[in-house]
Amino acid sequence: MAKGVHAEEAQAFSVRLKQALEAAGVRPSPAVVASEFNLRYWGKSITAHTARAWLAGLSIPMQDKIRTLSEWLHVSPDELRFGPRPGPVLAMDSGAMERQLNLQDRQMLAQYLALPHAHRKTVQEVVAAMAVAAAHAQAAANRPGDQPPK
Repeated sequence: MAKGVHAEEAQAFSVRLKQALEAAGVRPSPAVVASEFNLRYWGKSITAHTARAWLAGLSIPMQDKIRTLSEWLHVSPDELRFGPRPGPVLAMDSGAMERQLNLQDRQMLAQYLALPHAHRKTVQEVVAAMAVAAAHAQAAANRPGDQPPK
């Protein structure tokens, strides 16, 4: 049973690592991951074989390596290792929003939720203003009279 649970955890870690690499604009190649990781890690270097095992869901790095990965990829070490924690935003919906958000989006939401109420209100107002501007731009683009003749 322990092998099955570990295998599932390693596969889930692999998915989260690939998502974090993609969000950071890094190609999920064992050679690239090993090279970039080794530039940031002060312990013993890893090989491309080790990075391949992480990416293939065969193993999970130790916590010190997860910390280095998380700093490099700008994600929380806990989220990279264990996945997103259920929180107020995710509890409000059926999970559809969680599937649409990448790791950076979830990290940004966690930072937003940690803001004081007055700062959160400011962020809400900025986002609302941007949504209105985007809607106006979309409406203007859809008006037949505003488009140049063909």
